Amino acid sequence: MKIFLTGSTGFVGQQILQDLIDNNYQVKCLLRQGSEHKIANYKKDVDIVQGDITDANSLHGKLEGCDAVINLVGIIREFPTKGITFEKLHYEGTANLVNAARSQGVRRFIQMSALGARPDGKTRYQQTKFRAEECVRNSGLNYTIFRPSIIFGPGDKFVNLFANMLKTQQFVPVVGNGRYQMQPVAVENVSMGFVKSIKQHNAIDKTFDVGGPEKIEFNQIIDIIGEVIYAPPHKIHVPVFVMSFMAEMLDWLSFFPITKEQIIMLLEGNVCNEKPFFEHFDIKPISFKEGISKYL
Repeated sequence: MKIFLTGSTGFVGQQILQDLIDNNYQVKCLLRQGSEHKIANYKKDVDIVQGDITDANSLHGKLEGCDAVINLVGIIREFPTKGITFEKLHYEGTANLVNAARSQGVRRFIQMSALGARPDGKTRYQQTKFRAEECVRNSGLNYTIFRPSIIFGPGDKFVNLFANMLKTQQFVPVVGNGRYQMQPVAVENVSMGFVKSIKQHNAIDKTFDVGGPEKIEFNQIIDIIGEVIYAPPHKIHVPVFVMSFMAEMLDWLSFFPITKEQIIMLLEGNVCNEKPFFEHFDIKPISFKEGISKYL
């Protein structure tokens, strides 16, 4: 089988690409011009085509001969002055890809969404992720949608951010009281769900919430990271209004670590019932401490 993969240069995308290859799938990767170096190690194993899901014309003929699409494209923050918005990447890009799949005879469509996606979401991120889901659900294609919580693994921008803080400055700023819960899930677990779903007829027309086996308060997440790297953490709890004000003023700067929308989502928590995902795909869940100990 041949899989058309978008987002292969990202943290999750590279894991899924490797697992597809290991499971003897042929893979066609859609890359924007100049991104080829990001998957240079896989060039001999994949078919690379240039294009951009936000440009419908660039998809003409690119999906022909493929049996399934896996769409991983997504962003966690916007840069409107550069044309990088949730609306453009999440919704319009997905719509373009769905239309291309239908017109080029690809019936199987597997979509990366996000835990918390809903029509009445408090952020544009959540709203556009849900609209993309609805586009896929109403497409007439044989779809599967995954909604993961925070994903951790080698190269992630979550655990590594805080680990580097602890290594260099021995303290971590925490928004508010830090008691909001998250359910971090290992990238290996997420990837295997995508790969296994390709051939599973009983995964068609289903949406899976994907979280790790533990619901963990943010304070505890920092403590576990500190324990693994032998750097006892000092947490500085910053009032929500102070952090929100700073984010509103500075979130247009790429180096500022958090946006106002991310703060909103952080405070509402990010947890789910993870059992249906692990049981359906017969995947052994990796605990947070076990997983990060492999790469920190």
